[in-house]
Amino acid sequence: AFNTGYFRPNYPFAAIVGQEHLKLALILAAIDLGLGGVLLRGEKGTAKSTAARALAGLMPGMPFVDLPLGATEDRVAGSLDLAAAVRQGRVRFRPGLLARADGGILYVDEVNLLPPHLTHLILDAAASGLARVEREGISQTHPARFALVASCNPEEGPLGPQLLDRFGLCVEVEGEKDPAARLEVIKRRLAYEADSAAF
Repeated sequence: AFNTGYFRPNYPFAAIVGQEHLKLALILAAIDLGLGGVLLRGEKGTAKSTAARALAGLMPGMPFVDLPLGATEDRVAGSLDLAAAVRQGRVRFRPGLLARADGGILYVDEVNLLPPHLTHLILDAAASGLARVEREGISQTHPARFALVASCNPEEGPLGPQLLDRFGLCVEVEGEKDPAARLEVIKRRLAYEADSAAF
Protein backbone atom coordinates (compact mmCIF):
# COMPACT_ATOMS: atom_id res chain seq x y z
CA ALA A 1 0.00 0.00 0.00
CA PHE A 2 1.16 3.51 -0.78
CA ASN A 3 1.99 5.50 2.37
CA THR A 4 1.20 9.20 2.07
CA GLY A 5 2.49 9.97 5.55
CA TYR A 6 -0.99 11.17 6.53
CA PHE A 7 -2.00 10.22 10.05
CA ARG A 8 -5.62 10.58 11.09
CA PRO A 9 -6.04 10.91 14.86
CA ASN A 10 -8.77 9.01 16.69
CA TYR A 11 -11.99 10.86 17.32
CA PRO A 12 -11.42 12.79 20.59
CA PHE A 13 -12.92 11.31 23.75
CA ALA A 14 -14.05 14.76 24.92
CA ALA A 15 -16.03 15.27 21.69
CA ILE A 16 -18.36 12.31 22.30
CA VAL A 17 -21.86 13.69 22.89
CA GLY A 18 -23.75 12.28 25.87
CA GLN A 19 -23.07 8.62 26.71
CA GLU A 20 -22.03 9.54 30.25
CA HIS A 21 -22.21 5.96 31.60
CA LEU A 22 -20.13 4.68 28.70
CA LYS A 23 -17.44 7.34 29.20
CA LEU A 24 -17.34 6.85 32.99
CA ALA A 25 -16.95 3.07 32.64
CA LEU A 26 -14.04 3.50 30.19
CA ILE A 27 -12.28 6.01 32.44
CA LEU A 28 -12.66 3.66 35.43
CA ALA A 29 -11.21 0.77 33.39
CA ALA A 30 -8.19 2.87 32.41
CA ILE A 31 -7.61 3.98 36.02
CA ASP A 32 -7.92 0.49 37.53
CA LEU A 33 -6.54 -2.25 35.28
CA GLY A 34 -7.78 -4.80 37.83
CA LEU A 35 -11.42 -3.81 37.36
CA GLY A 36 -12.13 -6.97 35.40
CA GLY A 37 -13.02 -5.39 32.09
CA VAL A 38 -15.85 -3.33 30.67
CA LEU A 39 -18.48 -4.74 28.34
CA LEU A 40 -20.30 -2.23 26.13
CA ARG A 41 -23.60 -3.67 24.85
CA GLY A 42 -25.69 -1.87 22.27
CA GLU A 43 -26.73 -1.58 18.67
CA LYS A 44 -24.48 -0.30 15.89
CA GLY A 45 -23.97 3.45 15.72
CA THR A 46 -23.92 4.09 19.47
CA ALA A 47 -20.23 5.16 19.68
CA LYS A 48 -18.97 1.97 21.36
CA SER A 49 -15.93 1.47 19.12
CA THR A 50 -15.35 5.21 18.71
CA ALA A 51 -15.26 5.70 22.49
CA ALA A 52 -12.96 2.72 23.08
CA ARG A 53 -10.45 3.95 20.48
CA ALA A 54 -10.76 7.54 21.73
CA LEU A 55 -9.81 6.37 25.23
CA ALA A 56 -6.30 5.65 23.90
CA GLY A 57 -5.94 9.38 23.18
CA LEU A 58 -6.37 10.13 26.89
CA MET A 59 -3.52 7.79 27.81
CA PRO A 60 -0.40 8.88 25.90
CA GLY A 61 2.18 6.14 25.67
CA MET A 62 -0.28 3.48 26.77
CA PRO A 63 -0.51 0.65 24.23
CA PHE A 64 -3.87 0.16 22.52
CA VAL A 65 -4.30 -3.31 21.03
CA ASP A 66 -7.27 -4.02 18.80
CA LEU A 67 -7.97 -7.77 18.77
CA PRO A 68 -9.01 -8.89 15.26
CA LEU A 69 -12.14 -11.03 15.08
CA GLY A 70 -10.36 -13.89 13.31
CA ALA A 71 -7.47 -14.09 15.80
CA THR A 72 -6.21 -17.56 16.71
CA GLU A 73 -5.25 -18.75 20.19
CA ASP A 74 -1.55 -18.57 19.24
CA ARG A 75 -1.94 -14.96 18.10
CA VAL A 76 -3.78 -14.02 21.30
CA ALA A 77 -1.74 -15.87 23.93
CA GLY A 78 1.59 -16.26 22.12
CA SER A 79 3.40 -19.27 20.75
CA LEU A 80 6.72 -21.02 20.43
CA ASP A 81 9.07 -19.52 17.87
CA LEU A 82 9.53 -22.67 15.79
CA ALA A 83 11.97 -21.03 13.38
CA ALA A 84 14.33 -20.23 16.29
CA ALA A 85 13.91 -23.76 17.63
CA VAL A 86 14.89 -25.29 14.27
CA ARG A 87 17.74 -22.84 13.48
CA GLN A 88 19.23 -22.41 16.95
CA GLY A 89 18.02 -25.53 18.76
CA ARG A 90 16.53 -23.52 21.62
CA VAL A 91 13.02 -22.71 22.70
CA ARG A 92 11.93 -19.10 22.43
CA PHE A 93 8.49 -17.67 22.92
CA ARG A 94 6.79 -15.30 20.51
CA PRO A 95 4.57 -12.95 22.53
CA GLY A 96 0.92 -12.62 21.55
CA LEU A 97 -1.59 -9.78 21.70
CA LEU A 98 -2.06 -10.19 25.47
CA ALA A 99 1.64 -9.43 26.01
CA ARG A 100 1.47 -6.45 23.62
CA ALA A 101 -1.47 -5.06 25.61
CA ASP A 102 0.43 -5.24 28.93
CA GLY A 103 0.13 -1.87 30.67
CA GLY A 104 -2.46 -0.65 28.18
CA ILE A 105 -5.86 -1.34 26.68
CA LEU A 106 -7.05 -4.48 24.89
CA TYR A 107 -10.12 -3.78 22.77
CA VAL A 108 -12.27 -6.68 21.60
CA ASP A 109 -15.03 -5.60 19.21
CA GLU A 110 -17.91 -8.04 18.72
CA VAL A 111 -16.74 -10.21 21.61
CA ASN A 112 -19.96 -12.24 21.28
CA LEU A 113 -18.67 -13.54 17.92
CA LEU A 114 -15.35 -14.83 19.33
CA PRO A 115 -15.06 -18.55 20.13
CA PRO A 116 -15.89 -18.95 23.86
CA HIS A 117 -12.50 -20.54 24.67
CA LEU A 118 -10.72 -17.38 23.40
CA THR A 119 -13.04 -15.14 25.41
CA HIS A 120 -12.29 -17.20 28.54
CA LEU A 121 -8.54 -16.98 27.82
CA ILE A 122 -8.76 -13.17 27.55
CA LEU A 123 -10.93 -12.85 30.68
CA ASP A 124 -8.56 -15.11 32.64
CA ALA A 125 -5.61 -12.88 31.70
CA ALA A 126 -7.60 -9.72 32.53
CA ALA A 127 -8.49 -11.14 35.97
CA SER A 128 -5.04 -12.48 36.88
CA GLY A 129 -2.76 -9.99 35.10
CA LEU A 130 -0.88 -12.96 33.63
CA ALA A 131 -1.00 -14.91 30.38
CA ARG A 132 0.16 -18.51 30.15
CA VAL A 133 1.43 -20.20 27.02
CA GLU A 134 1.54 -23.99 27.17
CA ARG A 135 2.85 -25.81 24.10
CA GLU A 136 4.62 -29.12 23.57
CA GLY A 137 5.09 -29.69 27.32
CA ILE A 138 6.57 -26.22 27.93
CA SER A 139 4.82 -23.61 30.05
CA GLN A 140 5.63 -19.90 29.97
CA THR A 141 3.93 -17.18 31.99
CA HIS A 142 4.26 -13.47 31.22
CA PRO A 143 2.68 -10.25 32.53
CA ALA A 144 -0.57 -9.21 30.87
CA ARG A 145 -2.07 -6.39 32.95
CA PHE A 146 -4.42 -4.47 30.72
CA ALA A 147 -7.74 -2.67 30.71
CA LEU A 148 -10.11 -4.95 28.86
CA VAL A 149 -12.77 -3.17 26.82
CA ALA A 150 -15.16 -5.35 24.84
CA SER A 151 -18.22 -4.46 22.83
CA CYS A 152 -21.08 -6.39 21.34
CA ASN A 153 -24.32 -5.92 19.49
CA PRO A 154 -26.84 -8.30 21.11
CA GLU A 155 -28.73 -8.50 17.79
CA GLU A 156 -25.73 -10.33 16.29
CA GLY A 157 -25.82 -13.09 18.88
CA PRO A 158 -25.89 -13.37 22.66
CA LEU A 159 -22.95 -13.49 25.01
CA GLY A 160 -23.58 -16.39 27.38
CA PRO A 161 -24.26 -15.67 31.06
CA GLN A 162 -21.08 -17.56 32.05
CA LEU A 163 -19.11 -14.89 30.13
CA LEU A 164 -21.30 -11.90 31.01
CA ASP A 165 -20.77 -12.55 34.72
CA ARG A 166 -16.99 -12.32 34.34
CA PHE A 167 -16.91 -8.65 33.29
CA GLY A 168 -16.37 -6.10 36.06
CA LEU A 169 -18.75 -3.59 34.46
CA CYS A 170 -21.45 -3.86 31.80
CA VAL A 171 -22.91 -0.76 30.17
CA GLU A 172 -26.09 -0.83 28.08
CA VAL A 173 -25.41 1.75 25.35
CA GLU A 174 -28.30 3.40 23.52
CA GLY A 175 -28.42 5.99 20.79
CA GLU A 176 -29.17 9.58 21.72
CA LYS A 177 -32.92 10.24 21.82
CA ASP A 178 -32.83 14.03 22.20
CA PRO A 179 -33.03 15.67 18.72
CA ALA A 180 -30.62 18.47 19.72
CA ALA A 181 -28.05 15.93 20.94
CA ARG A 182 -28.45 13.87 17.74
CA LEU A 183 -27.90 16.99 15.65
CA GLU A 184 -24.75 17.81 17.67
CA VAL A 185 -23.43 14.26 17.09
CA ILE A 186 -23.83 14.75 13.32
CA LYS A 187 -22.29 18.25 13.33
CA ARG A 188 -19.23 17.08 15.26
CA ARG A 189 -18.76 14.02 13.09
CA LEU A 190 -18.97 16.08 9.89
CA ALA A 191 -16.45 18.58 11.26
CA TYR A 192 -14.11 15.74 12.19
CA GLU A 193 -14.45 14.10 8.76
CA ALA A 194 -13.79 17.44 7.03
CA ASP A 195 -10.58 18.23 8.97
CA SER A 196 -9.66 15.83 11.76
CA ALA A 197 -6.49 17.72 12.75
CA ALA A 198 -8.32 21.05 13.16
CA PHE A 199 -11.18 19.32 14.96
